[in-house]
Amino acid sequence: MKTALITGITGQDGSYLSELLLDKGYKVIGILRRHSVAEKQTFRIDHIMDNENLILEYGDLLDIGSLISLINQYQPDELYHLAAQSHVGISFKQPIFTSEVTAMGTMNVLEAVRLSGSKCKVYNAGSSEMFGNQIDDDGFQRETTKMIPVSPYGCSKVFSYNLCHNYRNAYDMFICSGILFNHESPRRGLNFVTNKVAKGAVEIYYGIKDKLHLGNLNASRDWGHSKDYVNAMWMMLQEEYPDDYVCATGISHSIKDLCEVVFNQLDMKWEDYVVSDQKFMRAEELEFLKGDSTKLRTKLNWTPEYTFESMMNEMVSFWLDELKPVSKRSV
Repeated sequence: MKTALITGITGQDGSYLSELLLDKGYKVIGILRRHSVAEKQTFRIDHIMDNENLILEYGDLLDIGSLISLINQYQPDELYHLAAQSHVGISFKQPIFTSEVTAMGTMNVLEAVRLSGSKCKVYNAGSSEMFGNQIDDDGFQRETTKMIPVSPYGCSKVFSYNLCHNYRNAYDMFICSGILFNHESPRRGLNFVTNKVAKGAVEIYYGIKDKLHLGNLNASRDWGHSKDYVNAMWMMLQEEYPDDYVCATGISHSIKDLCEVVFNQLDMKWEDYVVSDQKFMRAEELEFLKGDSTKLRTKLNWTPEYTFESMMNEMVSFWLDELKPVSKRSV
């Protein structure tokens, strides 16, 4: 039985990855940060908490001793480093904390693996935010695209990405970085704009709210489903040699497109309800993301199952059921 250690197991990707690995017969060790309201921390993985092959341990990215201890105790075959302060907007408000957790946290993970003498394969969660507004001539971002990020979060991820390259070459460690474009899901990805739009539209549909306030409506993103992307993470660590891969759908949609798709599902016109609010604008905007995942698709035979439309349909259906008024639930 293989053993996998996951940082960020209670996040969106961590929960889907845990399901995938448990289904494949792994023993999964998840690292939890100690929170004062612990009962809410594991809501994304509550449905698998009874699995005997899932073990949760307290640890922290900023406490290298706890990481070394867990690696020595469980001797993982694979380590998936997903934890970070990953909210781009918050990274402008808390740049120092974001840098400490997202950048130095990765340093601690890599040092913990190195100092413990572990030969485990390491996956590092990169981000399309690393590219900033750099776009190749054909309109795509890929592994060779220049990285000039436009947020403290993106800067921290570039540090982590380069550090993984350094450790891979300097210490002959098996480290893969997945450069993941926007990947989301209902309920588990509550902090992302797709869920904000889907939930907001349903709230308007049910008469709970009148308007939906968003930031830059012209920003375009390459959105995929987290289920598809965690499968790519696993595939990267099954290879004989480590490498870095862009994981994306190759199709970009604007926030306006997103609103149109969602509100159309509810037979409403998004223009009547959506407001572009200055308070949601970033200090420096990332305008356009569209990833070229040719390398991942050809070398690892990765193919996403979800389309943008099917993902958004899933989100709208989820919120229609989740927010359904009590009077309608019994109908």
